[in-house]
Amino acid sequence: MNKIFKNHKTILPSPVNLLSSHLLAIEGMQKYEIEGLLDRANYFANLDRHSDTKKLSGYVVLNVFFENSTRTRVSFELAARRLGAEVINISLINSSIKKGESLLDTASTLNAMRPDLLIVRHPHSGAPHLFADYLNCSIINAGDGRHEHPTQALLDALTIKRRIGHLEGLKISICGDIANSRVARSNIHLLNIMGAEVRCIAPSTLMPLNLEKLGVKCFYNMEEGIKDADVVMLLRLQNERMSGTENPSEREYFKFFGLDETKLSLANSNAVIMHPGPMNRGVEIASALADDSNRSLIKTQVEMGVAVRMSIIESLIHTKTKGLEK
Repeated sequence: MNKIFKNHKTILPSPVNLLSSHLLAIEGMQKYEIEGLLDRANYFANLDRHSDTKKLSGYVVLNVFFENSTRTRVSFELAARRLGAEVINISLINSSIKKGESLLDTASTLNAMRPDLLIVRHPHSGAPHLFADYLNCSIINAGDGRHEHPTQALLDALTIKRRIGHLEGLKISICGDIANSRVARSNIHLLNIMGAEVRCIAPSTLMPLNLEKLGVKCFYNMEEGIKDADVVMLLRLQNERMSGTENPSEREYFKFFGLDETKLSLANSNAVIMHPGPMNRGVEIASALADDSNRSLIKTQVEMGVAVRMSIIESLIHTKTKGLEK
């Protein structure tokens, strides 16, 4: 059930005037910016997908991915196309960067294409910030190293708001590979800004040092961390970012940190389940829970991705255009 805007059905949210013409991180954003993006995204989510939303005809969006992705890349492409923009997908995983071209040279090449907006995913933290310094267009961070994945946090927030109606005061437990997760970092920042109580649950080898400084409660026991939670957000084990010594066997991990019916029974009776994907069934979550239509919001997260990214693309171009008019 969509509970958001239940008292404001006649109000049409507008594109958001953001403080920056880039979306590089959740950290540093203002609450009103997040609320505005979520309001506009909710409007897009409620539209029939064949509705006329083509406000960005003539604009060029480059989808530039230095890492493999399916959900995020396709979601951004659908979002930009539904807004009427021309989308060019560029995969640099096996391209010039492999031939020794520097990131600055790549930035210069992309800038010469004169895009209006560049969406970038990169294995190194800070790469989108470098593009923002050297390109003339707006930049969206689609995930950089272990740093942040801001659009994932925004779509997670919209998913929760549409189901529960609010974020403030919720107890939200994030469980799994916290150390390597850019999704966790973006969600921690966003949920703190929005007034939720954030808990992080992980083995000691996958929990960053001094994480409490970000305003979260850390637990090394899932039963304790999940108690009375309203939302249980699971994370993928990112083996590609590990040295091989951080984690026990998958079977042992599931025993202690995988979500099953027994552990979930300790959470709020109406608690919902989330996972940014791709998920490892039987490792991070039991299949029966992943497919439970009453508790699992995993498919809804994917659906909300397009609406949130439409809101972000539109608002960034709106902000950039307003800035040029001054």
